[in-house]
Amino acid sequence: MTTDYQGRKRDEADEADEENVPLSQVSKRRKLKNEDVKDESESDDESLASIFKKKSKEKLKKVKLEEKDEDATADGKETVKKVTKTSKKVKKEKKTVKDESEQDQNDEEEENGEYKWWENENEDDSIKWTTLKHNGVVIPPPYEPLPSHIKLYYDGKPVDLPPEAEEVAGFYGAMLETDHAKNPVFQKNFFQDFLEVLKTAGGTKNGITIEKFEKCDFTKMFDYFELLKEEKKKLTSQEKKQIRLDREKAEEKYKFCELDGRKEQVGNFKVEPPGLFRGRGAHPKTGKLKRRVQPEDIILNLDKDAPIPEAPEGHHWGEIRNDNSVQWLAMWRENIFNSVKYVRLAANSSLKGQSDYKKFEKARQLKDHIDAIRKDYKKQLKSEVMLERQKAVAIYLIDVFALRAGGEKSEDEADTVGCCSLRYEHVTLKPPNTVVFDFLGKDSIRFYQEVEVDKKVFKNLKIFKRPPKQPGHQLFDRLDPSTLNKHLQNYMPGLSAKVFRTYNASKTMQDQLDLIPNEGSVAEKLLRYNAANRTVAILCNHQRTVTKGHAQSVQKANDKIKELEWQKIRLKKALLQLEPERLKKNPAYFEEIEDMTKEDEAEIHRRIIEREIEKYHKKFARENDKRKFEKEELLPESQLKEWLDGVDELKKQYKEELKTGVVELKPTMNTVEKIEKQIERLDNRIQTNSIQLKDKEENSQVSLGTSKINYIDPRLTVVFCKKYDVPIEKIFTKTLREKFKWAIESVDENWRF
Repeated sequence: MTTDYQGRKRDEADEADEENVPLSQVSKRRKLKNEDVKDESESDDESLASIFKKKSKEKLKKVKLEEKDEDATADGKETVKKVTKTSKKVKKEKKTVKDESEQDQNDEEEENGEYKWWENENEDDSIKWTTLKHNGVVIPPPYEPLPSHIKLYYDGKPVDLPPEAEEVAGFYGAMLETDHAKNPVFQKNFFQDFLEVLKTAGGTKNGITIEKFEKCDFTKMFDYFELLKEEKKKLTSQEKKQIRLDREKAEEKYKFCELDGRKEQVGNFKVEPPGLFRGRGAHPKTGKLKRRVQPEDIILNLDKDAPIPEAPEGHHWGEIRNDNSVQWLAMWRENIFNSVKYVRLAANSSLKGQSDYKKFEKARQLKDHIDAIRKDYKKQLKSEVMLERQKAVAIYLIDVFALRAGGEKSEDEADTVGCCSLRYEHVTLKPPNTVVFDFLGKDSIRFYQEVEVDKKVFKNLKIFKRPPKQPGHQLFDRLDPSTLNKHLQNYMPGLSAKVFRTYNASKTMQDQLDLIPNEGSVAEKLLRYNAANRTVAILCNHQRTVTKGHAQSVQKANDKIKELEWQKIRLKKALLQLEPERLKKNPAYFEEIEDMTKEDEAEIHRRIIEREIEKYHKKFARENDKRKFEKEELLPESQLKEWLDGVDELKKQYKEELKTGVVELKPTMNTVEKIEKQIERLDNRIQTNSIQLKDKEENSQVSLGTSKINYIDPRLTVVFCKKYDVPIEKIFTKTLREKFKWAIESVDENWRF
């Protein structure tokens, strides 16, 4: 069965790319059909050298030019010759030292296998690379027909489908019990595309005419796919590991490319397999068929001297390009939205790093213009020209409430809106100056906020809603994103609503971090960092639904804290067994002993015993899987019994302890000092786990990752970690540390956005 690895995660990379370009270009990108598509990336007016200047390893010697010479002739020609000669000597010396410095750096980078692009000067933004070699893309394997006894049934009769149609029917059959497959819109779109494929393939093989979805029975297909899932689950860990290793070995050559002589990692090198589109929210295209991408649909981009990757047998590539003004390695057009999909370098590559850097530097540039922009839009709120008023209100909403610009949607797209596409019904006014926004934003996430606005803004919104306007009418009926974007670019090249969001997100984070005191444990500092991050996520409306496992996760965390408290109480009981007089000296220290009931203790004992039994069963199975795979002698059942006998002894110990109240500790815990140190450690662990639990609950409906990765300048996080002595690993995963290496290595604790 082919899986859909687009599905629920709708190619966020391409959507993010669209937001990175100026608004005036967004509509052009969406209207692209079959013309040449170029990689659009923001130009940067400020070279990387203005921020990161390369430091020479040797200091240039200062040469003092003598303007007078005893032997100079009367007309000064000899002096001029000497000065010129000395000047040339200085230039030559400078060039030599610089060349040696660059060579030293290049040698160091070659030795470490690193390319520190942020330390280079004079990067030409129009040329992305000089040489580019890669091995193409991974194409999904051809469809394998189902066993002859697994069929679609129509009106109770088995249907012999051609392979093309059987594959599409299988996509639905595999999803039969999901919420998607029960959605009438999903069913309608699937059935329509299924019939089209069936017609193109020549109809059914046994003459049955399929006309109504309600008469189709996909049960046999569903049962077959479920059986395959169960068989996959039965694979041992070693068998699963071997499958993964075999897959990684086959894909290894596609994971890296050679860019200007350097080895760089490739990002999404796999072509999406066919499947049924899911979409987010109430998407009108949910259920439509994502058709199989053939090699003939794919354009490869590499340098003219690079060997062309071999196409799958019986196929050829659609086109080979040698365009070094773009970053992509391969591209094709998908059929759902007729949009272009790219294979690009990975997030930790030099080109992607430079793109991220330029994005955040562009946002930083806005701080030099924001006062003028705000002054102008406040003035234009009283303009006699309605278009000027609408522009002023739109920029106010984008600036203050981080709204996206928005744009017109076609009927077959989800009804999501932004600032310029707000309709009458999306805004409710409550005098004197309260506004209620209620609409579906990007990814069909509801934007609902009740906010207070400037009184002039409120007055203008009231004017925009005057009759004859009614529900369904555009609020900003004279404004569109391209007009707004053209206006914004009068202040700063490349300025767009996206830049406002990045600027306000990073500025808000900077302001929030300034309020954090440099005190407390690492866990407490992380809690405050996440609170600051959460403020930004709320500003940008980065919401998420509470996960299905959230309640279970919270319960597990509470159980862990309670178990730690039990361990601490046991130690305090043991302390009293060693020194009973301590109770009179410090009764408050031992008060919590009475807080835990015998029922609570018994429940904790039960959980520990169950966990130990499960642990040894898994260990036994894991060890034997490994031995079986390596063709070694299996562990006997007696070994498992020996481990479980140990658990039985622990169970008896706990039972006796519950009955008598006498604690039996390990022989190593035989002194008061050791017990006290362990109690202190447990106190710290309880505090840390309690903070993490609070953090988990507060972030259950807010997506911190989106703002942290895409909107907050990563250098702010680096500054926070360096200033507050928080390990960067606590905030950035290994992948993010590689992605933002330029940020980690380029700033100190005094840097400011």
